[in-house]
Amino acid sequence: MLGAADDAAEEVRRRVLIVGIGKRRITLKHFEKVGSALLRRKRLSIRYFARGKGEERQRQISPQRLVHYRENWYLDAWCHLRCGLRNFAVDAIRDVELLDTPARDIPNATLDAVLGPGYGIFAGDRLQWATLRFSPERSRWVSTEFWHPAQKGHLAADGHYVLEVPYADHRELLMDILKHGAHCEVLAPGSLRRLLAEELAAMHQKYAKEL
Repeated sequence: MLGAADDAAEEVRRRVLIVGIGKRRITLKHFEKVGSALLRRKRLSIRYFARGKGEERQRQISPQRLVHYRENWYLDAWCHLRCGLRNFAVDAIRDVELLDTPARDIPNATLDAVLGPGYGIFAGDRLQWATLRFSPERSRWVSTEFWHPAQKGHLAADGHYVLEVPYADHRELLMDILKHGAHCEVLAPGSLRRLLAEELAAMHQKYAKEL
């Protein structure tokens, strides 16, 4: 893609560096079975490790689509255990079996409505809007960044950048806010401000004795 056809591939590889941060290792044979079931429209039986709860559970799922997000692979699928759409991290699949049972097909519009509108990879059915204000210094970066397809933003007269993003689950949004430290203030909603305050208080407790 770079330069003319007579450019040596080795030279292109030497001059272009792609760095993946936060990439988790996946089991190739699991990925292959997921891909096969996805294209053949078959169900999968998986043993899945839910990191949030720290537990494994056997599930039967109908795969809908693979999503590559922030250097990792996720599978949008209908979970027959929970009778609903769920998002599964492919690297958290501990075991997988390809079944001969036809997969349940979910329309793309439904997938987008259930799994798409919130912030990041986490889904939810109660959408809220977060209003974030960034310092003038950090605004020079954030004002050019893509956080969400439906985001709204404007540069205030004093140089602060105000960003509005929808979210259904606070976890990933909270991580992105925290990486900006004191350069980002949550203006709304109050529930998100409280969650951030609780997180900061817990962090302060860990380090206060060293101050």
